[in-house]
Amino acid sequence: MNPSHPRRTLLAAALAAPFVQPRRAAASGFPSRQVRIVVPYSPGIGPDVVSRAVGAELARRWGQAVVIDNKPGASGIVAFNELRQVAPDGHTLFIGDTGSLAMNPLLHASLPYSVADDVAPLTTLFRATFVVHVGGKSRFGTLAELIAQARRAPGAVSYASFGNGHPSHVAVESFARAAGLHFLHVPFKDGGQQISAVANADVDFTTLSMHSVLPMIQAGRIRPLAVAAHARLPQYPELPTLAEAGGPPMEMRPWAGLVGRAGTPAAVLEQVHRDVLAALKADAVRQRIEGAGFEIAPGTPAQMRALIAADSAAYAVLVREGRVQKF
Repeated sequence: MNPSHPRRTLLAAALAAPFVQPRRAAASGFPSRQVRIVVPYSPGIGPDVVSRAVGAELARRWGQAVVIDNKPGASGIVAFNELRQVAPDGHTLFIGDTGSLAMNPLLHASLPYSVADDVAPLTTLFRATFVVHVGGKSRFGTLAELIAQARRAPGAVSYASFGNGHPSHVAVESFARAAGLHFLHVPFKDGGQQISAVANADVDFTTLSMHSVLPMIQAGRIRPLAVAAHARLPQYPELPTLAEAGGPPMEMRPWAGLVGRAGTPAAVLEQVHRDVLAALKADAVRQRIEGAGFEIAPGTPAQMRALIAADSAAYAVLVREGRVQKF
């Protein structure tokens, strides 16, 4: 998200076993052994789904196992804690997003990694679109009613997120700031707890993609109010945008991308970037990602760096105003 254009930033049965298909490795000699992709989320969450789809295709191309290593916690700090410890040879890659790459440096005086010095951006992988959801029996029938109550009683309307500084937290605070509102933030460490709290009306609302809660919507336990985008979702044309529903005209579009260890040979980084972009074009990968409701969003390392910098500049105001708390 940025001030003039706010935006940004499931597969529960997926196996953690390596993806292996016999095929000759690339001429450069990379990879010479299995490749690990460290994902800062639990299995079944969007970045994990995309990582597994891409990892399977990379394994087929490389002839080496690609292992998905889930290390959730602390907006990516748990996963990125080992960034400086891995060899800069391309055999360990990381999934990063707004939380780990843009927000954490703003919130933590001390981090076990430096985005500027330790991270080699490769490409963004996908973007999602947040939707404002309430419980099936919520006291709010529309987004306009929710906003009106928040305006009458600042802090009386609560929302759930994945934690301080997480894209789900930053997105709502960007929405609140644009609308001149103050909500009560209720952080959760687990996505299942977050969704259950909203479904049970323990918390008033949350922001998640449609597909991540689709079974709950179909069961009547979660009800979407508005999509945080400038246009309605083609798959759900009946769902109004934030602006149409009485909110600010803005987007909340979380993203995730692939990064390596700084210092990795340029030839290896170039090969990984090239092969990942090719994997994103594969029919099976595209169908898996788009079928989960995400938009494939490949790019260059320079574009990913620019995105991180833009998000950092946009979110700094939330930190300065105390909407997102420093540690």
